Amino acid sequence: MSRGRNIVHLDPARLRAYLQRHPEADYLLIDVRQPGEYTAAHIPGAWLMPLMQLEARLFELPPDRDLVFYCHSGGRSAAAAVLALDAEVTRKTIYNLSGGILAWDGMTLADYPRTAVFDGAATTEDLLAKAMDLEKGAWNFYQAVCRHFADAPWIEAFADLTADEVAHARSVYRLLTAIRTLSEPFEPFFHRLSGTILEGGLDLQAAVERIGAIAPDQSRPLFELALAIEAAAYDLYSTVAERDGTPQEARAPLRSIAQAEKAHIRRLVQAMEQSLQG
Repeated sequence: MSRGRNIVHLDPARLRAYLQRHPEADYLLIDVRQPGEYTAAHIPGAWLMPLMQLEARLFELPPDRDLVFYCHSGGRSAAAAVLALDAEVTRKTIYNLSGGILAWDGMTLADYPRTAVFDGAATTEDLLAKAMDLEKGAWNFYQAVCRHFADAPWIEAFADLTADEVAHARSVYRLLTAIRTLSEPFEPFFHRLSGTILEGGLDLQAAVERIGAIAPDQSRPLFELALAIEAAAYDLYSTVAERDGTPQEARAPLRSIAQAEKAHIRRLVQAMEQSLQG
């Protein structure tokens, strides 16, 4: 890690460590490439702000969070970091990913986050209600995994994630009850939700069909599917938290949900490593 003009240049390993250590409210990850490049592959949770638009949009950047810039190989993001530093848009630290996404060897995603699943959710209450339905979708998915691979030696990890989704939904329910009085307790409210769309925007039925095509003695494809779903979920919540039109009071809860998705990713990675070693 090197410093220059108060810009901190991180290699991929140090950036991954930074992202794991810090909650969503601490930083904003900014991709300064073109939309087509972002669609081809981007780091989960990254906000797209092409370099050519940056100067016109600098003051959309939060003044109270670290700014982490990246691009294809590090040149455009280094320039973006200088522009942000010169404009004094944040009181916090400005970071640049050295080597860009070419050097990044962590998980990347293709396509834009499927924020359309939140279309029509104009208020904080609407956003949280939709988030609960997405949590139910994840619960449905992990329930299907547990049924299909009931005897697998690694199934405990997925049983844990099933329980995590319920706990996560309870947290969202508590946020909802702080906004309005709900007539139903959590259990019947959660049971009534359809949960036909997963948190990443994938159709539940399509995901269940993919489970059925995986051989019982093959864990890697299943873990990779679950990791892709959780990474897309993190990407979705992070993006919705920052997008125009999201109520200010909804941003912190959505970042909290994104933070929990990162914990699920780490849990799956650990379980996959144990499964493959066993």
